[in-house]
Amino acid sequence: MKRFRRLPGWFLALPAGTWLLLFFAVPILILGAYSLMPRGIYGGVEPGFTLEHYRRFFDPLYLAILARTVMAALTCTLICLLLGYPVAYAIARAGKWKNVLLFLVVLPFWTSVLVRTFAMIFLLRDTGLINTLLLSTGIIHKPLTLLYTSGAVMAGLVYTFLPFMVLPIYASLEKHDRTLLEAAAVLGAPPARGFMRVTLPLSAPGVVAGSLLVFIPALGSFLPSDLLGGAKEVLIGNLVQNQFTAARNWPFGSAASYVVMIGVLIGVSIYLRSERDANWTRDL
Repeated sequence: MKRFRRLPGWFLALPAGTWLLLFFAVPILILGAYSLMPRGIYGGVEPGFTLEHYRRFFDPLYLAILARTVMAALTCTLICLLLGYPVAYAIARAGKWKNVLLFLVVLPFWTSVLVRTFAMIFLLRDTGLINTLLLSTGIIHKPLTLLYTSGAVMAGLVYTFLPFMVLPIYASLEKHDRTLLEAAAVLGAPPARGFMRVTLPLSAPGVVAGSLLVFIPALGSFLPSDLLGGAKEVLIGNLVQNQFTAARNWPFGSAASYVVMIGVLIGVSIYLRSERDANWTRDL
């Protein structure tokens, strides 16, 4: 152990830094280079420089896809927050059942997102479990159209990203000092007021972290819209995936990826700066 303590910090961070450099920074730089190069006649790229792919992305058609994607990601984040906060709150107050409930939240990560999306198909199709149960109980007399709809896409997004909302909020709630709620009760605050004035503000960092962990990957998700939407609900992730596969237009796919990535970075930077300024003003 003493040998490891003598090693410089940069040396200990070298393996992780090398991994990030090779499999994150280098691919991002390659995408950036591709986005500025002309498309090859048979796909791929050719030597040269052009901004045509960025100009093309700002066509109203693609801006509409981007707006639809942002709305879908925001809606997914809001639904995950409304569903995930009560779950995280219940787990944080569950006592001896806490570890079991956390295990159930983490359990979906044991399987591939592709497998889970196919499981949603078996649930939502005309002969799936939901329609079968509704038909057998007499609630409906013909199968409902649940699959290949906007609702199916949103259900797939929420199902995929809900644990990313629950875990950060739970981590924030679990660290709360219960005596603060007891003090609020002693001062005459009812439970609902104590929750709104004590618990909710203190859990705000978990809410922000969970919202970012849901919103950002939801922007680039393409499996739910592709498999559950039947390719009818085109999101920006589907556009990028299609450009790199069927259309073989790597430069335009790279440009679309970069526009979304830069937009997310700007949005997150503005939020973090405003949060830092608000904390600085509060400290004064």
